[in-house]
Formats: sequence, C-alpha cells, structure tokens
Amino acid sequence: MKTITNLKLLIGSFLVLTILVSCKNEAKSTESTSVEVKEVVKKQGQAFIEDDESTPNILNIAIGSPDHTTLVAAVQAASLENALVNAGPLMVFAPTNAAFDALPAGTVENLLKPENKEALANILKYHVTPGNYSKEFLKKFKKLGQANNQDVMVVVEGDDVFVGGAKILGSVKAGNGIVHVVDKVILPPQE
Repeated sequence: MKTITNLKLLIGSFLVLTILVSCKNEAKSTESTSVEVKEVVKKQGQAFIEDDESTPNILNIAIGSPDHTTLVAAVQAASLENALVNAGPLMVFAPTNAAFDALPAGTVENLLKPENKEALANILKYHVTPGNYSKEFLKKFKKLGQANNQDVMVVVEGDDVFVGGAKILGSVKAGNGIVHVVDKVILPPQE
C-alpha cells in the first residue's frame, strides 16, 4: 500500500513539474509572438494587400504616378493609406508634385513632421469627397462636402472646373472611385 501511495506521489509531482515547465515555455513563446504581432500591426489593412489583377484603386493610381510622389508621401505620413483603398466610391482631388512645390518654401517639409500629422490629415481629407463624378457631372455642383467635414466650392469657367480654386487637369477612373488631377493644393478654410 505504501508503494502505491509513493508511486501516486511521484506521478503527481512529475505532472506538476511538467505543467510548470510547460507554462514557463509558453510564457516565453507568448513574448516572442507579441513582438512578431507588433511588426505585423504596423502595416495592416487593405492598403498593404498586393493585388496585380484587380482594377487599381485610388492609392494604387497615386503610387503609380510619377507626378504624385509628394501626395503619396503625405498620405503615408498621415497614415491615410487604408482610407484611400476602402470600397468608396471616393473622389480624390490629387495635387501634382508641382502643386506642392508652389506652396511657400518649407511648408511641405513642415507638414510631413510627425507632430503635424493631424494638420496634414485635415488638409488631405479636404481633397476627398464621397462619390464618383466625372468632370462634366461636377459642373452641376456649387459645393462639395469633403471628408474633413468642410465644404469646398466648385466653380465652372467655360469647360474648366475648379474645386477649391484648383483646376481639374485630368481624371483617372479607379476601382473605388475617381482621381481628379488638380493643379493646386486645396487648403481648408481656417476656422
């Protein structure tokens, strides 16, 4: 009888020891997994899915345009990539690099600083509105409600359409809306 009790005690001790060792190894495994998850979290969402078969979305079009590298850098600095790939439909009034270059010296560099992320996001959202309207259809509007909850004026002069003072130079259809290339950065009114 004493032998059976000692055997049970030995088996029980072995099980407890095994459980403790397993928990300790699992804790180490969890730590390394959390580090890996942090790396993945940085670049998650639809904007980071690679897809060569679908119709390009607004972000794909901007990234593929050599005339919009400053806009893409600004979108990335403001962490708005995922907003430009959502289902939409969206209209983006996309300033060219020349439009950004026309701003006062140092403006772009200042806006790209991490501490100005909110102000940059506000400016970029002022270039986005829900819808998928051609330049011709935009001639019917007097103003548009932008993604930053402010209105922008639409002015028609002959065949030209100006949104917030920026002239639409051309348009590119996207899978989730339309990109209207404009010649100026549209700055939201100061409140």
